[in-house]
Amino acid sequence: MFKKMLKVMTVSLLALSLVACSSGGSKKGETFDLKLWGSQEDQAFLQKRVEDFKAANKDNTYNITLGVVSEADAKTKITEDLEASADVFAFANDQLRDLVGAGALYEITKNKDQIVKENMEGSIDAVTLDGKMYGYPFTADNGYFMYYNSGFFSADDVLSLDKMLAKAEAEGKKVFFDLSNGWYISSFFLGAGGKLELGSNGKQVIDWNNETGVKVGEYLRKFAASPAFMTGDDNVMNAGAADGSIVAAVSGTWTADQFATAYGDGYAATKLPEITIDGKGVQMASFAGYKVYGVNSHTKAPIAAMELAEFLSNEESQVQRFEARKLGPSNLKAAESEAVKKDVALSALAQQGKFAHSQKDVVGEYWGPAEAFGTDLENKSDKPMQELLDTLVKQIEQ
Repeated sequence: MFKKMLKVMTVSLLALSLVACSSGGSKKGETFDLKLWGSQEDQAFLQKRVEDFKAANKDNTYNITLGVVSEADAKTKITEDLEASADVFAFANDQLRDLVGAGALYEITKNKDQIVKENMEGSIDAVTLDGKMYGYPFTADNGYFMYYNSGFFSADDVLSLDKMLAKAEAEGKKVFFDLSNGWYISSFFLGAGGKLELGSNGKQVIDWNNETGVKVGEYLRKFAASPAFMTGDDNVMNAGAADGSIVAAVSGTWTADQFATAYGDGYAATKLPEITIDGKGVQMASFAGYKVYGVNSHTKAPIAAMELAEFLSNEESQVQRFEARKLGPSNLKAAESEAVKKDVALSALAQQGKFAHSQKDVVGEYWGPAEAFGTDLENKSDKPMQELLDTLVKQIEQ
């Protein structure tokens, strides 16, 4: 009995020790040797912020070695040799599931609630699996929103897609949307609460053929039938904006220069509009990609590594990164900063970021059927919407 009690006490004390270690800061007077990996483009920024980190933590000594590994290559590089890899590294959030599966990421425990509170919901979802957080978002720079000509649409007009279409139809103008692209068409279904998840069997789970989904589909059919609807690739979109026929379009930051030139003094951008489902306004959602700092599961200094990653992704760091590299912040206050607000496209991206969903649970089986469904709508298919959506869901879940 005594041995059992002693064992329980030992386990309890160990658990308390781990909790204290996870929630507290580094002890004073310690020396930490850390490796930090970031992209080539981020090296100057990281050198400066590392020195700022040291200055803010003078009670300890930090020997931080910088290495060049792009966010896109992080998963491949770090899983080659976890022991020799960086303690803190930047990666694209669509690598999260593979990195967790490889046992490469340390679960973020220090200041978790604060980090969740300070960043966009979509960015936190992008670094979370099974209720556990595995990274620090530091950008929200790969997503879409709506450009518009403010000489044609007012700020009130662009709150509602219905208002926009009615006005554009009356004036013989076009609203551009690439309906046969699964990345974009998802915004209608996700906004209405549609599910697009990864099941326990590793297959896509989607419920867009339910009652609400059918109503969304009928809205899309009506949208595609509007004389104001225009679709195509970026070349079609850019040409229409340039000749004045397209007065609004859904796209991303990569087309900012084209719209700024085309719309001139009328150049404007904002979040996606609302659509009307069952007589109620529904905010369109979006997909978004995030850049993230992860902590190596094999780090010998997890608390110091978490402190460094948190510092490099905090509000001040995100504002400075935007000023240095024009990358959109995931931090809510940074996204509302004057510096970001002055950038038309990134300000709109930040607005839409509040309604964005991570792609971490979207697998390859989704894209083809989604494109086919959108193409059917563009081609004015007269098949029952329930049949079209049943086919979409069946093909994806196979």
